[in-house]
Amino acid sequence: MGLIGNTLFFPGCLLRQKLPELEKKYENVLKQLGISYVKLNDFSCCGAPMLYAGYKQDFDEWQEKMTILLRQYNIKHIITACPACARILAQEYRIKAEHITQSIADNLRKLPKRYGGETICYHDPCELGRKSGVYDEPRQILKKLGFNVVEFETNRENALCCGAGGLLKANSPRAADRIAMLRLKQVKAKKIITTCPLCYIHLKKNAKDSGIEVLELSEVLQ
Repeated sequence: MGLIGNTLFFPGCLLRQKLPELEKKYENVLKQLGISYVKLNDFSCCGAPMLYAGYKQDFDEWQEKMTILLRQYNIKHIITACPACARILAQEYRIKAEHITQSIADNLRKLPKRYGGETICYHDPCELGRKSGVYDEPRQILKKLGFNVVEFETNRENALCCGAGGLLKANSPRAADRIAMLRLKQVKAKKIITTCPLCYIHLKKNAKDSGIEVLELSEVLQ
């Protein structure tokens, strides 16, 4: 059994379950850039939450199940909109996997300018930045789109977490919110753009009365 092509676009659990409109935006962007991909609804989760919670045996069993599925459909390469998925798939599944910002950055010349110098602040997600070393690609994309990108007080490898990572939001929501408020105090613009669905949801929730607009990258690509 096989699919036409061997690149899978896996949006990640959050986009698929909570932000399907953003999943669709990313699909449209990939098509506009001429990046061929397939979708596989049965590939439902990379298993990262199990690892974060310490359930290594459960993760190993899930990984084996998903790996069999990927082999069944001859998937050799995965593009994902979730930084955690990109890292887990690359490090644990040992498959070629990349965050969608890397895919877009590889096709930067095809990306049209859409904005006229509006100032935004880019938030580095922990999983994409510190854990995966992807710092330049999101900034390159935002600048190509026409934004004036300014930095948070702490950024890149020193960037403060949004507060939601590592299951903290699920286990200690008040602590997670306090960290988000600390992050929002560091912003040097009225608009934040991030490349992680979890960061997006959490920062947006905590910024609702601040006058700061929080956007996910997909929202400014079209």
